Amino acid sequence: MSKIWLIIQREFLSRVRKKSFLLATLLVPLLFPAIMGGMIYIALEQDKNVEQRTIQILNNSDFLKFENSSKYKYIAVEGNVDQAKIVFSESDDFAFVYIPKLDIENPKGINFYSKSSPGISLISEFEKNIERQIRDVKLLESGISQAVLDKLKTNVKINSFNIKDGEEKKSSSELISGMGYVMGMLIYIFLFVYGNQVMQGVIEEKNSKIIEVIVSTVKPFHLMMGKVVGVASVGLFQFMIWVLISIGVTMGAASYFGVSSGQQVMMKNVMEDLSQEQQLEAAEVNPEVLEVFNMISDIPVLKIATLFVFYFLGGYLLYGALFAAIGSAVDTPADAQQFMLPIMLPVIIGLMGLFMFVFKDPNGVVSFWLSIIPFTSPIVMMGRVGFGVPLWEIVLSMGLLATGFVFTIWLAGRIYRVGILMHGTKVNYKVLAKWFMMKN
Repeated sequence: MSKIWLIIQREFLSRVRKKSFLLATLLVPLLFPAIMGGMIYIALEQDKNVEQRTIQILNNSDFLKFENSSKYKYIAVEGNVDQAKIVFSESDDFAFVYIPKLDIENPKGINFYSKSSPGISLISEFEKNIERQIRDVKLLESGISQAVLDKLKTNVKINSFNIKDGEEKKSSSELISGMGYVMGMLIYIFLFVYGNQVMQGVIEEKNSKIIEVIVSTVKPFHLMMGKVVGVASVGLFQFMIWVLISIGVTMGAASYFGVSSGQQVMMKNVMEDLSQEQQLEAAEVNPEVLEVFNMISDIPVLKIATLFVFYFLGGYLLYGALFAAIGSAVDTPADAQQFMLPIMLPVIIGLMGLFMFVFKDPNGVVSFWLSIIPFTSPIVMMGRVGFGVPLWEIVLSMGLLATGFVFTIWLAGRIYRVGILMHGTKVNYKVLAKWFMMKN
């Protein structure tokens, strides 16, 4: 164990002392929010300063109407569709829409022409506009007056609450989804970046012949474990620094918006019995800002952070050992590419499952199984846990992940002990299987 500890120390210190580590640790938690904030700001500014686009319309229907907006200016054209298309092609207008005489029960034949492919949202917006007008015409024909029809148009906002153990709390699904996305992406990045660091380190030591000296005093399996755990400790150390920076930024933001911890406690424990006007008067802050900070305070941060550490370490140990085995089997990073896809494919499936299944239905069958299978659970379970996962599912997932990384470490160790001393061998899956089956 003392030799493994020395290897862990060497791997940890050799990476932490690099300027690149310091820069990445300090800049990443500031760079990503800055990029996201910048993109949001640009998007908002673009919406404000959007240029009005001209759309020509040949409308032969009896009931469809199009009103100008800040985005689009509609120009009615006459004649047949072929002539209208020629006129449009010679103009600088954005698009041309042909609407034939429509059967209200089966409206077909509407064509949209543009000089470049329009965005999906634009076509969807046109479809919804036409669908809404057809629905209104059908309602009018059924005897409903226009005045009644106008009253039927109502915007609804649903407030979502969670009831657990007799307590009622406002749901924060959007915030939890965002946290799940961030944590899933972080684990994905950690697995890829630090797994590659292990593989690159093994390849470099193997090619420099240093490894032949080291294995004379240290068993290959102990060397592999030292490298894997050492790099994992670097990632965990970096994550802890990011957590401290995030806490500092959150406290700074709360102070900037005038939301003190006392106000949050007051709102949570005392002001529940007050009216909305009394709450706002007592809080003396923007209610929307205060609501966001109250939602954050209701999230079980300690539980999520603890699970994140476990799933990060479990996922990394599961994949890190496989990266080390690949590094020991090849002589150059280019030779390792053929083995990368089978290893990273489950990680990619987990990330895709996060978007396609977890955010839509966190308690669905697919979400459950992706959060239980060890090769996808590090990403998917972190996306689910904020929505409230039964304890038995978390325990089962953690147990299977622990079993999974023990298995992959044993599997990788069987390959590592042989491959680390092999040079110039053309490696494929058949060779890896042969090395795995070799007796000590």
